[in-house]
Amino acid sequence: MILVTGASGGLGSLVLERLTENEGVWAGSRTPHQLAVNVPTRLVDFDDPASLTKGFEGAEVLLLISAGYAEDDVVIARHGAAIDAAEQAGVGHIVYTSLSAAGDHLAFALPHRWTERRLMAGRADWTILRNGIYAEMSIPGAAEAAATGRFTGPLGEGRLAAVAREDLADVTAKIVAKPGGHGGKIYELVGEHAIGGADIARAVAEATGKDVVYEPGTLAQLREALTTAGVPGWQIPIVVSTYSVIAAGFLAETGGDLADLLGRAPRSALDVIATAVG
Repeated sequence: MILVTGASGGLGSLVLERLTENEGVWAGSRTPHQLAVNVPTRLVDFDDPASLTKGFEGAEVLLLISAGYAEDDVVIARHGAAIDAAEQAGVGHIVYTSLSAAGDHLAFALPHRWTERRLMAGRADWTILRNGIYAEMSIPGAAEAAATGRFTGPLGEGRLAAVAREDLADVTAKIVAKPGGHGGKIYELVGEHAIGGADIARAVAEATGKDVVYEPGTLAQLREALTTAGVPGWQIPIVVSTYSVIAAGFLAETGGDLADLLGRAPRSALDVIATAVG
């Protein structure tokens, strides 16, 4: 049996779409009754460790989607409880969606590295998918640029090897369906071409037929805007650090294992953005 966590949205739901024709696929969620999926569901609540061993019972392969969106100690507790329960339930192989090696400077990197270390020290076989920053993360700013004619953000001249989430879902589904040969492997899954703020502005302009310019801002302006918007305190350093690390050039490295695992050329990050706003 294959159990996919994080099935209520995002990457997990995309992976499930690709696995629906496989036998023995289950979806795990803290709200399984709300899932709109074509596979059986189970209660899997990382904040309720007592639910996890039963939730993982019978699973041979577990896709552990990172349970972020919280402070580091909360995320680490969630991941630790999930891995403990998976081992107790006899799960043979855990596939974990982590963060690219280039992301070590990001504010949310620590729980990922902790989880990788815990998996390596554990009893189950493992595969670590070090995912790059999604191209889709630029879509809200691109949509605003389409409306205002300005793509803004403190990116400076930095560039990002953004990756299409659909490509990550394709790779993840392949590995989860047939994990043999992937045990003990760490894969770097980043985009083939690094993009910057000016590139995004041009892509939006071409997609919409409007004049769009890139206007870099400052980190202080971003922090103030996030605070004014009522973004939770723990989330602000995550957003700010992402812009800061991109601007400093640490997330521009391309290559990795994505194309080889896909067996084709990856989707263009700029095409993903342009399609969303066009």
